[in-house]
Amino acid sequence: MPDVPDGVPATFQEHLKLLMDLQIIAFQADITRVSTLMFARELSTATYPETTIRDPFHNLSHHSNDRANMDRFAQLNTYHVTKFAYFVEKLKSLPDGDGTLLDHSLVLYGSSLSDGNQHNFSPLPIVLAGGASGRVKGGRHLQFPKDTHMANLLLAMLDKLGADVQTFGDSTAMLDI
Repeated sequence: MPDVPDGVPATFQEHLKLLMDLQIIAFQADITRVSTLMFARELSTATYPETTIRDPFHNLSHHSNDRANMDRFAQLNTYHVTKFAYFVEKLKSLPDGDGTLLDHSLVLYGSSLSDGNQHNFSPLPIVLAGGASGRVKGGRHLQFPKDTHMANLLLAMLDKLGADVQTFGDSTAMLDI
């Protein structure tokens, strides 16, 4: 069990870790099977003092094709991915039935835009981790046709989790994941 906090954590990094740990405890205790966590709202002016970058994430996503801005934005994205890695590694380290919590989970990490500078939605950078109790094979890089609807992936995820759903949002077909 993690230490009990005595208030809101002082840093984003500590706050995010606490929220992730709470999600993991909820999964372990079978309190929920679904959880979401957004690092910051879309138009947030949040900065990440734990990094050397002082620009807000949203501002850097509109990098104007300036190499220095693009490099700083890449550093912030790398920082965020390390937080996601913490979550995945923690799930992987915890036994759950005949495997680990990661083996029995399906975790989506991604963004709503592929290029914030242009407000492009395709191709979306998405990571799907976990085995969904043996229903999803890992260690693969899948590419789908340009402009594939994100809802197609969400529909496929619902299918892998056993939900009998024929459509989801603006889905046009279920992806083979």
